[in-house]
Amino acid sequence: MITIALDAMGGDHAPDVTIEAAKVFLEEVPNVKVKLFGDEAVLRAKLQANDRLEIIPTTEIVTGEDEPVKAIRGKKDSSMVRAAQAVKDGEADAIVSAGNTGALLTAGLLVVGRIKNIGRPGLAPLLPVVSGNLGSRFILMDAGANADTKAENMRQFAILGSYYAAKVLGIPNPRVGLINNGTEAGKGSALSQAAYDLLAEEASINFIGNVESRNLLEGVCDVAVTDGFTGNAVLKAIEGTASAIVRLLKDKIMGGSTMAKLGGAMLKDTLKGMAKDVDTSEFGGAVLLGVKAPVIKTHGSSDARAIVNAMKQAVTIIESGFVQEATDFFANE
Repeated sequence: MITIALDAMGGDHAPDVTIEAAKVFLEEVPNVKVKLFGDEAVLRAKLQANDRLEIIPTTEIVTGEDEPVKAIRGKKDSSMVRAAQAVKDGEADAIVSAGNTGALLTAGLLVVGRIKNIGRPGLAPLLPVVSGNLGSRFILMDAGANADTKAENMRQFAILGSYYAAKVLGIPNPRVGLINNGTEAGKGSALSQAAYDLLAEEASINFIGNVESRNLLEGVCDVAVTDGFTGNAVLKAIEGTASAIVRLLKDKIMGGSTMAKLGGAMLKDTLKGMAKDVDTSEFGGAVLLGVKAPVIKTHGSSDARAIVNAMKQAVTIIESGFVQEATDFFANE
C-alpha cells in the first residue's frame, strides 16, 4: 500500500488545514495510507487513528524563519525532518509539506537523497496554459532550488522534466524549451548559450529551442528549462500577474456602474472558472525532481484542497514509476 508522509505542522495555517486535508484525502483516495507527523495532543484531539491513518508524535517545528540547513540538521524531531526520514527509511513513499521551502528542499537533498549522478535536483511546479487547450499545463524547471546553476545542471533539468511530463502527465514526446530573451539560437548569456548547445545535442529529449517567457502561458512548450534564479522570478511574476488580474476584474466590477455589477453577476461562474484555470494549486504542488522519492512543496498559504491535490499528485508520481525510470537513465551516465 502506498504511504504518504504529511508534515502536519508546516504552513501558515497548520495544523488545521493539514488535518482537514488528511481527512478529505482518505475519503477520496482508497488504498493509500497517510502518516501524519506533528504535535500528538493537537492531532489526536481532532483525528482518530485507524488502519490507514497513523499519527507520528514530534516535538519540534521548522518555522519559516529557520535557516534551512541548520533547521534540518538541528531539529531532528521536527515534523518535516521526521517525515523526510520516514521516506528515506522506506516507511513512506513520498513527503508533502507546506512548510519552509528552503528547509524542505534541503531535507530532500540531505535526508531523502539525490538520484545517483544527478548534480543538483530542481524544483518543478506545474503552471497553467491559458490559451487553446484550457486545463493543460507545463513544467517550469528549475523554479528556485538552485540560485547558481551550470549548463550541465540545466541539461539534467530538461531530461528530468521531460520524463516527468511523459510518465506522470501523459504527454507524448514532450516539447522542451529553454527560456531566453529571444528565440534565435545564440541568444542570451554565456550560461544560456552553453545550455542551448547541451540541450540541442541531448538525444533523449525533444528540444525545440529557445522560448520567451511571454509565450509560456500560451503553451509554447511542455517543459520550460532555466536556471533556478530566473525560474523563481518567472514563477513569481506569473503567479503575481494572475492574482492581480483576478483582483483587478473584481474591483472594476464591484466599483463600476449598476450595469457592470449586473454583468459581473451574470459572469460569476465564468470568472470563478477563470480563477480556477490560473490557480496553480489545482495541479498540486511543486515537485523536487532528481531525488530518490517524491518531495512535494505546496504554498505556505495552502488550504486543505491544495494539500489534498498535492497528496494525489504524489500518488500519481509513485504509480507512474517516474523515479525508477529516471534513476535507471542516470545510472548509465
